[in-house]
Amino acid sequence: MATSTAPGPRAASVPTVRRRRTWRDLPVAHQLRQSVGVQRGMLVVGLVLTGVFVLVALLAPLVAPYRWAQREADGRAFDTLHPPGGDHLLGTTQGGYDVLSRVLWGAQTALQTMVIAVVLSIFVGVALGLVSGYVGGWLDRVLVVVADAIYAFPTLLLAIVASIAISGGQSSKWGGIFAAAVSITVVFIPQYLRVIRAETVRIKAEAYVESAKVVGASTGRIMFRHVLRNATRTLPLIFTLNCSEALLTLAGLGFLGFGIEPNSGAEWGYDLNRAVGDVTSGVWWTGLFPGLAIVLAVLGVTLVGESLNDLADPRLRGRRSVTAASGTVAATSVVPGGTLDSAAGLEAPDDDADGGRDR
Repeated sequence: MATSTAPGPRAASVPTVRRRRTWRDLPVAHQLRQSVGVQRGMLVVGLVLTGVFVLVALLAPLVAPYRWAQREADGRAFDTLHPPGGDHLLGTTQGGYDVLSRVLWGAQTALQTMVIAVVLSIFVGVALGLVSGYVGGWLDRVLVVVADAIYAFPTLLLAIVASIAISGGQSSKWGGIFAAAVSITVVFIPQYLRVIRAETVRIKAEAYVESAKVVGASTGRIMFRHVLRNATRTLPLIFTLNCSEALLTLAGLGFLGFGIEPNSGAEWGYDLNRAVGDVTSGVWWTGLFPGLAIVLAVLGVTLVGESLNDLADPRLRGRRSVTAASGTVAATSVVPGGTLDSAAGLEAPDDDADGGRDR
């Protein structure tokens, strides 16, 4: 007799709930949660210094007591080489400028130059690297040779030449910023070109790129929709490391006299140059504070970049978990004759063996 089995109830499908993104998923917060030990300390110090630098640059018009070229207030001229204190917390320079005001306004000039230089470098370098890696052929060889040739020129030498060629010897604020930014851009472009080119060469051989070609996707769609989106993951690391070099290049131009004049804008390198002669006279405040601003700004950006670079390396990122795992394995490992749980467990088999041989 055949028996029929009634079909059971269909299993209810469990809807997939997508987790909402919170502030913990932001890039900086996520990297901070991943860091451990000294690595976390470096990242925190770098973020604090960089945050203070950016805030000072943005709020310079509000927090600076005077304009960068102001030498008098209420109809009274400032004293030259006035020591720190009173109306001038950080003193005044030989030209009668307030040191605190020029340090604060100099942060704004440094931030503007850094942003323009790095953004231009990213756009031009990524575009050339994408075309070089995807198209290949003679164009790829030419771009690689040109990129290698640019590395032969010192950064500061290119900056000096570009500053003279672009600004025409005039040291206006935006002329000096643009000259420094373009010179830095020329040096940074090969770095982005090489990184994006290497990623593009690897990605264009992936299966999903070949599938896009099969279904008839255009070359531009493949390059920008499939290749570019997966080739720019390492750009934030290069971005942070290049920002510190941009600050140093701008300071070098100002120190050598190719920067911005004091009546056109505040620039730390120029102020440091003018303070060289004051040191022999015992006037320390005109050079200490601009130099300290350069050191702290570069240090903050560098610490952030180096910490992000370490966190991107799986070998360095997972060193805490590896250490913990190795300790667990050592405590539970099995060896001939016993375990590593206690010293007695290791000695007992040896005693038994010796006793057996004696008998």
